[in-house]
Amino acid sequence: MGLSGMRDRARAIFQAGVAAADPYLAVAKALDAEPMPEGGGTFILAIGKAAMRMAEAAAERVHGDVDVVVITNYENAYDADYATVFAAGHPVPDKAGATAARHVITKLQSLGAHDRVLALISGGGSALMPAPAKGITLADKAEVNRLLLGCGADIGEMNLVRQQLSTLKGGGMLRVAAPAMVRALILSDVVGDELRIIASGPTVGPVGTRGQAVELLKSYGIWDQTPAGIKSHLTAHAPDHGPLPKAINQLVGSNPVSVAAMKAAAPDAFVFNEPLVGDVSDAAEIVVKSGRGITLFGGETTVQIKGSGLGGRNQELALRVALLAEKQGWQGDWVFLSGGTDGRDGPCDAAGGLVDNTTLKRMREAGVSPQKRLANNDSYHALQASHDLLMTGATGTNVADLQILIRS
Repeated sequence: MGLSGMRDRARAIFQAGVAAADPYLAVAKALDAEPMPEGGGTFILAIGKAAMRMAEAAAERVHGDVDVVVITNYENAYDADYATVFAAGHPVPDKAGATAARHVITKLQSLGAHDRVLALISGGGSALMPAPAKGITLADKAEVNRLLLGCGADIGEMNLVRQQLSTLKGGGMLRVAAPAMVRALILSDVVGDELRIIASGPTVGPVGTRGQAVELLKSYGIWDQTPAGIKSHLTAHAPDHGPLPKAINQLVGSNPVSVAAMKAAAPDAFVFNEPLVGDVSDAAEIVVKSGRGITLFGGETTVQIKGSGLGGRNQELALRVALLAEKQGWQGDWVFLSGGTDGRDGPCDAAGGLVDNTTLKRMREAGVSPQKRLANNDSYHALQASHDLLMTGATGTNVADLQILIRS
């Protein structure tokens, strides 16, 4: 096949996984199988990185008195005649997202018992629709979000904290929308597809308690850096709101579905039987223990930020795999791709990295030390130097990360 052919095949397999997470088709299938009831008004709320296409499918299939609101990240937003579109910040919440959240709250509060909400939820929704609880500022939420991103907390831990700081997260949307009925179609970006974690579970319920959020922040050594308003909120006595109103929650797409699609595109491949999770250093060790041929992975790793460089978990994983392969003296051609299905890895324009057995040589010839860049969490500029960044642009979906190892 040759090295160039191996790189092309890795890209093709990855794209098959991304295509399987098409948000339009996921929503269309769910609504065609079980249409929304008629009578009263329907408020369609789409939040997350896949919100545009999810809303488009719903707008074509829900009839009558319909109002559509979309909240998505800046890269994925575009004008749509069927919806009011809000573009907001991700992964750090911003004022635009807070404005969108206030609009949503006002709309939800206006609904009656004969109305209904169709919530279309995808990854990224937690940061995109910030509705700080009383006594907490948007700046407070942004700062705790930054601390959680930098300490290595996984998405479940991050959302445990976020839910306790919000009016809408952790089932809060159900309370605001009552007495209207709520149905949610959910595209999962979370390993294990825990609905309470996806977008911080606005239509489901909380992962934990305020006390557990405090303990988590302390366990990562960031409690002392946490804003005073958040500390005060988390340590105050939580009011008893009673049981959450009921909702219909349906999972319509996930990481395992995309891994299965990659397998269909590469029938000769071996699928690693566990999600690739945990710290990128441990994940890299797992990858390099794989045998020859093609091995497929899916999951979401974490990175502990100790430097000041640029990059994301997929870029760092790719660089670590390249260094481990060199250390173990791999012979022959090999290729490793690690990419985010949303087309964005961390705070940069790359989806991840696509490395091979010549990557480190090209990097060093460009005057870049991969070890020094890795120590500074600067995988982006390391891979940029060797021309090994995976660039896809925004994909309009998000079902966590996919990885492909091809070894001759």
